[in-house]
Amino acid sequence: AEAESRFITGHPDCNVTPYIANLVGRDLHKKSAHPLGIIKDRIEAYFAGLETSYDVFDGEDPVVTTTQCFDDLNIPPEHPGRSKSDTYYLTDTELLRTHTSAHQSQHLRQGHEAFLCTGDVYRRDEIDASHFPAFHQMEGVKLFSEEEMNGQTDFSDKEAWLASPECDIVAKDLKATLEGLIKYVFDDPDLQTRWRDDYFPFTEPSFELDVFY
Repeated sequence: AEAESRFITGHPDCNVTPYIANLVGRDLHKKSAHPLGIIKDRIEAYFAGLETSYDVFDGEDPVVTTTQCFDDLNIPPEHPGRSKSDTYYLTDTELLRTHTSAHQSQHLRQGHEAFLCTGDVYRRDEIDASHFPAFHQMEGVKLFSEEEMNGQTDFSDKEAWLASPECDIVAKDLKATLEGLIKYVFDDPDLQTRWRDDYFPFTEPSFELDVFY
């Protein structure tokens, strides 16, 4: 089959099964009557109404390189997400993307300063009530100008960054944007929400938004 010829390569590192190969390319997020398509369209409509203009990407190839998926995001070589027990490899350098962040470096290099990216992603999860090896992600990226960052350009010191007024500017903008989004998605301007500080290794600071509904 055509799908097998591309995703099941015969390479020693290939661990894509026919079941997984058949899940690729369904484009559920592009079907306007599908729940994924409905929520995607609503999120895009909200961002289209913001002052910042966001480019929209939803058709990138789910096959990416290890550079795109890991190296460009500073994910270290020993990270478990790189292992064949977690990720579907086609070859030793090509894989099914484990997150839509695999396209961030590409879009930033192309000059996009604010964008949304939606797509199907794949991880070798055991199937249970809350896990499936194929699912969808949508993410937003927004760059801040040097002027907005008070002329600061070096944020390599993590502790200094977390304590900086520039970090506070970014966090407040993020929270305001997502609070507006969730109220728009639920069509309820009085929706009750709360923020919780959390920890994710590759985003600092990290937050989660709770919704009372």
